[in-house]
Amino acid sequence: MAASSPRFPLERAVSQPAGPWAWLVATLFGVGRLPLAPGTWGSAATVLLWWLVSHWIGGSWQLGAAIGLVVLATGVGIPAATRVERQTGRKDPQFVVIDEVVGQLIALIAVPVFWKSLLSSFILFRVFDTLKPPPVRQLEKLPEGIGIVMDDIGAGLYALAIMQALLHFGVGK
Repeated sequence: MAASSPRFPLERAVSQPAGPWAWLVATLFGVGRLPLAPGTWGSAATVLLWWLVSHWIGGSWQLGAAIGLVVLATGVGIPAATRVERQTGRKDPQFVVIDEVVGQLIALIAVPVFWKSLLSSFILFRVFDTLKPPPVRQLEKLPEGIGIVMDDIGAGLYALAIMQALLHFGVGK
C-alpha cells in the first residue's frame, strides 16, 4: 500500500515530537502553566507585554507592529500548538496559550495604549473567547493547531470590531 499524502499541509512539517521551542511558544514561556484560567493569564501577559513594547515603538509604528506581531505569533503558534497537541494527545490543551496571544493582539490593533482601552480590549477578548459566538465555535473544530488558533482569531476580530466602535464613540479612552 502506498504511503498516503498528508491530510493537511502542516501534517508533514510537525510529524516529530514537540521540541523545547514548541513548548516555549505554545505556553508563552510557561505562562500557560500558571494555575486557574491559563487563557486569562495568557491574555493578561499579552496586554502587559504590548504595553511595555509599545513604549519603545513610536505611535506611528504601533499599528504595523501590532499587525506584524499577529502574523508572527500566528505563523509560529500554529505549528507549535500542533506539535504540543500531538505530543500530549490532548485536544486543545489548556496550557497552550499562544492562541490567546494571537487573539488578544488582534483585539489590541489600533487601540490607544492607555489603561482604560487596554483593559476594555482585554475584557472584550476574554468575553468573546469564552462565549465563542458563531462562527468562532465552528473554527475550533478545525484540525490541530489551526483550530486551536483560529477560534481565538475569530474572538479577537469580534473584540477588535467592538473595541473600535467603542473608541469611535469615545468610550474606553
